[in-house]
Amino acid sequence: MTEEGKNKAVVLAAAVFLLGFFLWCLFKPADAVSDSERRVLAARPDITVSGLLSGKFTRDFESYAMDQFPLRDGFRTLKALMSRYLLGQKDVGGIYEAGGYVSKLEYPLNTDSLDNAAARFRRIYDKYLGGEDVKVYLSIIPDKNMFLAGQNGYPALDYGELAAYLREKADYMEYIDIYDCLELGDYYKTDTHWRQEKITDVAGRLAEGMGAVLSGQYTVRLLEHPFYGVYRGQAALPLPAEEIYYLESIVLDSCRVYDYETNGEIPVYDMEKAAGRDPYEIFLAGPKSLLTIQNDAGDTDRRLIVFRDSFGSSIAPLLAEGYSEVILIDIRYLSSELLGNYVEFDNCDVLFLYSTLVLNNSETLK
Repeated sequence: MTEEGKNKAVVLAAAVFLLGFFLWCLFKPADAVSDSERRVLAARPDITVSGLLSGKFTRDFESYAMDQFPLRDGFRTLKALMSRYLLGQKDVGGIYEAGGYVSKLEYPLNTDSLDNAAARFRRIYDKYLGGEDVKVYLSIIPDKNMFLAGQNGYPALDYGELAAYLREKADYMEYIDIYDCLELGDYYKTDTHWRQEKITDVAGRLAEGMGAVLSGQYTVRLLEHPFYGVYRGQAALPLPAEEIYYLESIVLDSCRVYDYETNGEIPVYDMEKAAGRDPYEIFLAGPKSLLTIQNDAGDTDRRLIVFRDSFGSSIAPLLAEGYSEVILIDIRYLSSELLGNYVEFDNCDVLFLYSTLVLNNSETLK
């Protein structure tokens, strides 16, 4: 073949490739969600005169094209590998990997967010918790950056300053410190959350601080589904699957969980959710605005109300042994102004248990 022929063949092959990808992108059915990233993908925007004139259609179509591009996950992985190992980038979009652990940078300390969280807690206290038969506690869950970021050269929050700042704002609560109960191995390598089988000492510290007693006697069970954490999908790195363990006991076997969203009972460990997109939802069926755990085997009439985020899903069952009833409230999904319609705030302990990830980004609290 002549040189001119070779050039024409290369141009033709490139044209066919680009046209093929264009047609594939044009006619490919749109995916509703990205399982790897755990997020909703952009849908094809409607063509309207106002959208065209304002530029909104162009912006929305760009987002749609990027989200629905053929072989998107494969190209994301290729880009992540090149960025990390060829270009030497220490993070990609704030996601970094160190020592087999993947996390997202959380920096700097957002005092405005802490002020907002403190103000929200104060409104709840003033409206519902002023009675003499209510004891109120605060505990802060550090995210795994506390044990990973600074030690590997990444910017990190001053976790002591965060705790001191919020304690000063919420000085009407008794603080229970759990920082020293935790270490890096207590967290999943590719996910945000802590491992239930590693936090029995945390549950014991919280119970002790509130005057409750836990036996700490559990049987460890392995979930028979591989677990790929949220950071694995966001990082787009080909990291291996992890294992999820959960704890069983005589007390937990007798507990009943009521879900106010469905007006029905759910299991402590939801095996249907465990086989789904996010196996961490095995713990109390994942994000729920209002749950009650009833401990029928308990010999106490004490009640515990926990204001919590997703970290609370795996530790709340461990606290149930010390109480006849544990009520879990997530004000990211249920407005605190409506709580009086569902919960009686008397003769109880109240624990505000939040991760630093939520406290430093508290605009999600209602």
